[in-house]
Amino acid sequence: MSTITEAVDVDVPVRVAYDQWTQFETFPRFMHGVKEVRQLDDTHTHWVLDIAGRKREFDATITEQHPDERVAWHSDAGPDHSGVITFHRLDDTHTRVTAQMDIDPEGFVESVADKLGILTHRVKDDMKEFKHFIEERGTETGGWRGDVDRPAP
Repeated sequence: MSTITEAVDVDVPVRVAYDQWTQFETFPRFMHGVKEVRQLDDTHTHWVLDIAGRKREFDATITEQHPDERVAWHSDAGPDHSGVITFHRLDDTHTRVTAQMDIDPEGFVESVADKLGILTHRVKDDMKEFKHFIEERGTETGGWRGDVDRPAP
């Protein structure tokens, strides 16, 4: 299992950054390899990826979500991964968005990509693309302000 941590400072208020991140259907516009994300309900998403020319699909569960603070998830099946995106107010118009993910590559191609640092590089590029996407727009495409509490152990 590999842990990837990347952060980017965006020139928008924390509410704008957070609200945009909750619009999972827009992820293909700034995440390379993500072809589709469907929000199934408040805590479940379905993902379609292109990994090195191979189509992958999986479902994920949002395990914790608090407006302007964090969104955490884990995969239900398929590539084993989990993570958290945190939002840190730097000032009224700037936010640090940090992604921390634990990924267990599945298969030879993904294992090689992980060992070569390709997965880390992809996350870094996706964070930069998110910065470009939200700063160019200046406002979110929508938002979900609901709370999802961490499951009891």
